[in-house]
Amino acid sequence: RYIIIGDTGVPKSCLLLQFTDKRFQPVHDLTIGVEFGARMVTIDGRPIKLQIWDTAGQESFRSITRSYYRGAAGALLVYDITRRETFNHLASWLEDARQHANPNMTTMLVGNKCDLAHRRAVSKEEGEQFAKENGLLFLEASARTAQNVEGAFIRTAGKILQNIQEGVFDVTNESSGIKAG
Repeated sequence: RYIIIGDTGVPKSCLLLQFTDKRFQPVHDLTIGVEFGARMVTIDGRPIKLQIWDTAGQESFRSITRSYYRGAAGALLVYDITRRETFNHLASWLEDARQHANPNMTTMLVGNKCDLAHRRAVSKEEGEQFAKENGLLFLEASARTAQNVEGAFIRTAGKILQNIQEGVFDVTNESSGIKAG
């Protein structure tokens, strides 16, 4: 199970929709609480079902969002490369995740809207540095063009699979966010 976290309007729901339905929806209602999506993928020849929980980014829903951290094996921590404040809030989102999630959760930092590089407010190097300092995977993506959307989910799933093979996750414990079989 994955969660997608980050400020409102970065847009998390568009990443989910692009990954699960391969479509971009330019106008999307604000997520209230959580939205859900799922998709089968193949990693190292193994079929894997990814269940993805898209959380609300508004502060007023933060306590609800926290309840979805438990049981997540992976997270996409998303910011908008054209809005500096969404990058500045990453530390707060990451602290929340680390406080409420499985300590072995794999987190991918995603700088969204890379198709709008001409409006960039956060450099790719800043994203890379934040990821490195915090032990996160990193890439920039575009929900609009689908660039790297697949990669964000697949690379995260690959790292989770590696952690399972190395015994980091107890797949017999449902709270790990992983269900074998």
